[in-house]
Amino acid sequence: MVSTKKTAPAKSIKASTKKLPKKAALNVAKTAITAPVKTAKAQSQRAHNATALTAGLEKKVPSTGPLTLAEAKALTAAKRPKAMARPVAALMEPVLATPRSVAAERESLRKAQDAEIVRRVREYEATMTILKQRGVRSSLRAPVPAVAGRAPRSPATAPAGFVPLQILAEGDSWFDYPPFAIKGGLVPRLERRLGVPILNLAKAGDEVRFMLGVEQYKLLAEHLQNGCPAGGAWDVLLFSGGGNDIVDNPMALWIKDWDATQPPESHLHTLRFAAALSLVRAGYEDLIAMRDRLSPTTSLVFHGYDFAIPDGRGVCFNALGPWMKPAFDLRGFPSQEARAAVVRVMLATFAMEIQALAGAHPHVTFVNGQGLLPNLASWWHNELHPSSGGYDVHAGNFYASLKQLFPTRVA
Repeated sequence: MVSTKKTAPAKSIKASTKKLPKKAALNVAKTAITAPVKTAKAQSQRAHNATALTAGLEKKVPSTGPLTLAEAKALTAAKRPKAMARPVAALMEPVLATPRSVAAERESLRKAQDAEIVRRVREYEATMTILKQRGVRSSLRAPVPAVAGRAPRSPATAPAGFVPLQILAEGDSWFDYPPFAIKGGLVPRLERRLGVPILNLAKAGDEVRFMLGVEQYKLLAEHLQNGCPAGGAWDVLLFSGGGNDIVDNPMALWIKDWDATQPPESHLHTLRFAAALSLVRAGYEDLIAMRDRLSPTTSLVFHGYDFAIPDGRGVCFNALGPWMKPAFDLRGFPSQEARAAVVRVMLATFAMEIQALAGAHPHVTFVNGQGLLPNLASWWHNELHPSSGGYDVHAGNFYASLKQLFPTRVA
């Protein structure tokens, strides 16, 4: 740990030496004043010696054959850009995060996420309580000003006694896309269509194995058991999960090397991909069992992801992603068309799995969102997420399904 002590000022040195013999006091004062200078000189000399050692090792590094650790470090230092070059001694400095700092960052992130959920719950409760008290008006139809001989028209108002749907959502970035990018994902758009709030517990990047893991399982179970914060049971639980479980680096495990003589479906390791899907299915099965036990009147709504385009686009200048193209590049796929064909097989297989599961249980609906968007990059914000217009299309698809499920409660 680097010391944070400062050099004592002259007044302090004088005070600490006034009771010593004159010669001894002078020596103490001289040491206090010159020690930092000597230390700096020593550090500079060590750095100079390390640099010289690196340069000397570089000259002696063999051009071919195995290397010692010191030789490899010397080559590494020599190839580093000059502006970033650091002597060997500096390479040994503890510049990496410590276990304590990592733990602190994780705890800080956890608290921030918990606080965000608390904020969402409070905001939802306040909004839904007001709507129940005051009634609901659709925000889709803007007021029409008065014209000659005609009174102005207000936005559509729900009939007296209308009870707005109480909707809970859990999922991934399709539900919780960053609002600064394209004004959010599917949930805020569906809220505007329905004219009612949705309590959104979704978290971008989440996987089913975590959504139905211990911590998030408990949170979701608590919300189902306690019901809507504004009173009554939840009418609907929207769930979006599985996409993050079958993409990104692990994809390389179930995608085979490119073979121009084989169809797209033959480029999947069937058993390996089935193993990945089985873990996703297990999460869905546990969710259904949780619903049956804690809130049997709540309808579950699942969906199938649309056919994403593996073109190498990520988020925030690729600070996140791409999630698919690297795995295909590793396996030697020559074109975007070849990659997209395999992605279609993967997503179609996933959708069939979830649709079959939904059909085997009461009060579970599968919203088929595959093939809704044209196969054009302009309809996708990146490899995994639709554009703003694309999310609007899918929000309309969810709206239509909810309208069919609750014809008298969806305006």
